[in-house]
Amino acid sequence: MNGIILYKSKYGATKKYADWLSEETGFRCVDTDKANQHDIAGCDTVILGGGIYASGIAGLAFLKKNIDQLSGKKLIVFCVGASPYNEAAFHEIVEHNMKDKLKNIPVFYCRGAWDIDSMSLMDKTLCKMLRKSVAKKDPSELEPWMTALISAGDEKCDWTDKAYLKPILDTLRKE
Repeated sequence: MNGIILYKSKYGATKKYADWLSEETGFRCVDTDKANQHDIAGCDTVILGGGIYASGIAGLAFLKKNIDQLSGKKLIVFCVGASPYNEAAFHEIVEHNMKDKLKNIPVFYCRGAWDIDSMSLMDKTLCKMLRKSVAKKDPSELEPWMTALISAGDEKCDWTDKAYLKPILDTLRKE
């Protein structure tokens, strides 16, 4: 199997997963900002990983832009977020991002990390504002991502785990 792992990582967790997948598969990793059609031309498998930001999967624009050149290739997407896995939230992310020609691509979730000190000023400000807003809610009405946001606070947390890659690797081995 000849493949490539494309990734878009803002704070490092997605790159970590891409590197782990590379170790497991032998596929090379390329940041979507540096990737082009030549990188995917000789591949029969393309895996794209991206962090979740404001309900969008980072790096997905590369797939959308090149979807016609990817026809006939095995495609897999994984998204990385700081929240614990939640079926309903994951379904919303997939529905929001995987439309039209992307609709039938398998998507997987990997839990990432949280380090408010490493965030850009804009992300840090938005997260702090969101946390203040969520903290005002009745605790019984909080969604899992809200609870995770409040509990992480300003602490540095790393929930990355190679175990999240198992379903991706199992999907690769099929066929």
